[in-house]
Amino acid sequence: MASAESLVQKAADLLWEAEQSGTLCAPVREWLGDQNIEDAYLVQTINHQRRLENGYQSMGVKIGLTSKAVQTQLGVDQPDFGVIYSQTQIENGSTRSIHGLHQPKIEAEMAFRLKADLTMPQVQESDVIQAIDCVCASLELVGSRVQNWDIRIADTVADNASASHFVLSNEQRLVGQVDMVNAGMKMWRNGELVSQGKAAACLGSPLKAMVWLAQTFSDLGQPLKAGDWVLSGALGPMVPVAPGDRFTAEIEGLGSVGLNFSHE
Repeated sequence: MASAESLVQKAADLLWEAEQSGTLCAPVREWLGDQNIEDAYLVQTINHQRRLENGYQSMGVKIGLTSKAVQTQLGVDQPDFGVIYSQTQIENGSTRSIHGLHQPKIEAEMAFRLKADLTMPQVQESDVIQAIDCVCASLELVGSRVQNWDIRIADTVADNASASHFVLSNEQRLVGQVDMVNAGMKMWRNGELVSQGKAAACLGSPLKAMVWLAQTFSDLGQPLKAGDWVLSGALGPMVPVAPGDRFTAEIEGLGSVGLNFSHE
């Protein structure tokens, strides 16, 4: 019988090969178990180290599963997280090929940059507010190395919380200038409204998602640091991406952010 360590390595190798080759793999929960979140994060860590060894630079964290509906679908009661990298940031308003992406979908959310470390053992919302340098609108491209998005919680956690790429808007605001509960979001694809929601869709407020993340990292002994960017979670439904698509999203108080895909 294979050891837990070898099964974790097997899952990491499958996801890494899928990422590098552009192919897709079977659900890794077959090796980890549907609800084995602890081992799934070990898988995530193995492949994070591989990216660092290949020259990637960590830029911060993305929070996933901030929608109660998605949590229910995957049988969990809390979000998850993954790492974002400077190499996966896309310039606002630019055009890129869909080539090299893994079953991409897109969602709009708020992104925060920290100006102070969050090292306190018990993180309060007031601590997070004081630590935030700025907030901006963002688009997150999510992707799954698992074939047909056939995922459960262990699959998405192991797969770096289904992270792919992201876009940050040019406009930045102080956190007090934005309504963290009622700010509306609208996203258009080729001029058609395809997703909308409010800030409250993200755990009741993106700040609550930030508190969850900061507390989780504090508990892990790896506190969030000044300069980190955090993608705080979707404000509305994610939308599939196809060649030739043009996306624009607006968040009240934060302006717009856009991304286009070539016809290749």
